[in-house]
Amino acid sequence: MAPTTPFTAFRIEKDDAGYRSGLVPLRLDDLNPGQVLIRAHWSSVNYKDALAGTGKGRILRRFPLVGGIDVAGTVVASTDPAWREGDAVLATGCGLSETRDGGYSQYVRLESSAVIAQPAGLSPREAMVLGTAGFTAALALLRLQDNRQTPELGPLAVTGASGGVGALAVDIFSRAGYAVHAISGKPEQIDFLRGIGAAEVLPRDALADTGPLQSARFGGGLDNAGGPMLASLLAQTVPYGSVVSAGLAASPTLDMTVMPFILRGVSLFGVSSANAPRALREEVWARLGDAWKPQHLDRICTAEVGLDGLPAVFDRMLAGGSLGRTVVRID
Repeated sequence: MAPTTPFTAFRIEKDDAGYRSGLVPLRLDDLNPGQVLIRAHWSSVNYKDALAGTGKGRILRRFPLVGGIDVAGTVVASTDPAWREGDAVLATGCGLSETRDGGYSQYVRLESSAVIAQPAGLSPREAMVLGTAGFTAALALLRLQDNRQTPELGPLAVTGASGGVGALAVDIFSRAGYAVHAISGKPEQIDFLRGIGAAEVLPRDALADTGPLQSARFGGGLDNAGGPMLASLLAQTVPYGSVVSAGLAASPTLDMTVMPFILRGVSLFGVSSANAPRALREEVWARLGDAWKPQHLDRICTAEVGLDGLPAVFDRMLAGGSLGRTVVRID
């Protein structure tokens, strides 16, 4: 049932008083218009959320907005017959906490096109342990396999392996039958990475060579760093292997030669989780609820907080102190 009294949301504002964020009481009329009203139960924290919530990244395109690019909950009202009261649903990206109110709220109103039925194989909490990070990792695997990536080509490298996207990629890729070589600058997380499916854990200097074409050691991989690490990964990929670029934690630039492409037939793909077409989102989430469901979600989810715990999580994440995934419990 739609609320008639104020509810709690984590809202981000910017005006003459400056940039600020925090818990505020809202009413339904304060939310953006949309066909589907959801009682939110779970959300998650992504690097993009931390940038938006602190103002350290230009994420929001208008103010004020409720934060949170992910949400899972239950439909309480819908003007679109495709969704009925009681339906379990989720949404990731699609402008949440960028152009429209996001998931850090007890009630979320969305355009019908943004809403996805929760896969039968996932609980709402599990869906948000995955969230945008898991969707990105699975979308990367889909792009790899669409380009004939097979385990026989060799191990898949995952950079930034202890972060949200990286950790879930390690688990998802290994679940799909690939040997995964996790690359991380955090040697204290070796046991964690092996525990979620990494066959090998390599230091960052495994991708320190700047040569335009190096000894081929990886079948392909997923890169969350950008810059020299991505260039080195491409230079170490076997003939007709593929690499997916999903982040720029180290650098947004890519300075390299075309040698891996023209001498080995290596492919470089990108993924954009925020604006993936609906049919693609449905396909990826269906796989995440079935054959690609990570086996170690409990290990990868390293923290659970309420809406009031978000600022501390943001600060820790931006300081490089986060590990795995943090889910947000929306009471």
